[in-house]
Amino acid sequence: MAFFWTGRFLPLFITQFLGAMNDTQLKNALVMLVTYRIAAASGGNAQILATLAAGLFILPFFLFSATAGQLADKYDRAALTRIIKVVEICIMAVACFGFVAQSVWLLLVALFGMGVHSTFFGPIKYALLPQHLADDELLPGNATIEAGTFLAILLGTILGGLLILQAHGIVLISSSLLAVAVVGYVASRRIPAAAGSEPGLRINPNFWAETWRIMGYARADKQIYLCILGISWFWLVGGTLLAEFAPFVRDVLHAGPAVVTLLLTVFSVGIGAGSYLCNRLLRGRIQSTYVPLAALAISVFGVDLYFASRFFGPAGYVLAAWQFLALPRAWRVLADLFFMAVAGGVYIVPLYAIMQHRSAAAHRARVIAANNVMNAIFMVVAAILTMVLLALHCTIPQVFLFVALANLAVAVYICRLLPGDLLRALAQRVAGGG
Repeated sequence: MAFFWTGRFLPLFITQFLGAMNDTQLKNALVMLVTYRIAAASGGNAQILATLAAGLFILPFFLFSATAGQLADKYDRAALTRIIKVVEICIMAVACFGFVAQSVWLLLVALFGMGVHSTFFGPIKYALLPQHLADDELLPGNATIEAGTFLAILLGTILGGLLILQAHGIVLISSSLLAVAVVGYVASRRIPAAAGSEPGLRINPNFWAETWRIMGYARADKQIYLCILGISWFWLVGGTLLAEFAPFVRDVLHAGPAVVTLLLTVFSVGIGAGSYLCNRLLRGRIQSTYVPLAALAISVFGVDLYFASRFFGPAGYVLAAWQFLALPRAWRVLADLFFMAVAGGVYIVPLYAIMQHRSAAAHRARVIAANNVMNAIFMVVAAILTMVLLALHCTIPQVFLFVALANLAVAVYICRLLPGDLLRALAQRVAGGG
């Protein structure tokens, strides 16, 4: 991990960490403001506005991923990052006006802008890693990025909800958003130059045609395409869990908002622990050895979460965090979520590393953009699937059980695709060959 402190990695890590934090901080502050103040005062439907906010954040991934991939393959990626961070400062200025005016529409415009920001930064971030890191640094580099992203999401969620509801919440959240964006820009200026891999590329303005083209790049290599499908499936499973944390705590665990933060903290720490565990298991090798076992573990703990979350007492009584933690069965719920997240980290990190390593340098950023499009599709499917299951009167634990069982089928399929890697690694461990 010596590379962490180098100019090749640390400025990029700080830049992406603060960007992910600001995305979540803005999103959660908007949802909290709408839920507890604006909607209550105006009679608006907070749930609809929250759903609209989530949709507006995802929409740019469909519209602009192809263009983002082309730009990241054509131009210097460090220079593009600095431009994107300047745009982020402007977006946060719009958000500040929205908070001061308590204008939902200005805030939604800002949130859409941050979706655009993430769409353009994603291909740059993942294309920079193999450009600046050696092959044996790529896996730990991805592990650090994934761990940092989830911790940034956790910090942004906590800050967004905490600051906006204070007495001077508008000033606090506006100052935080602008400060984080400015520090992110300063960090981006330290990212070393990274020339585009195809400077002569002509940008195709037809994003529909180009989206189809970049999906073709991804499908050209079966292993890359399987990695993209596997990554997207992770976001379907993880997105379903994260989206239902709040109603799960309120309606199933009968606990207060502090327990939502507790569950998110446990999940984020688990992803970080799993990311680093993956690096230790693989010892820097870029291979999918433990992906099948990790997928199976996600299902095992997901099924147990269903059984652990039953019979949490009568509705109408809201448990404080300390009361929740005093229940032995609460620790079983936390353990299930933690080990699901650990397995998720072991699962996701090598897939990102393989996708980056195997992609041809000339269109690596466009392959990553194709991954972003597929991720967005799977996340939308997750939201629709959850709404359908809830409309059929399934409980939230039953939704979790359905996803865990569906993931089991995917895990079995992955085991059929990758038996050689797994058996070789187990044989090496038994023989003591590492």
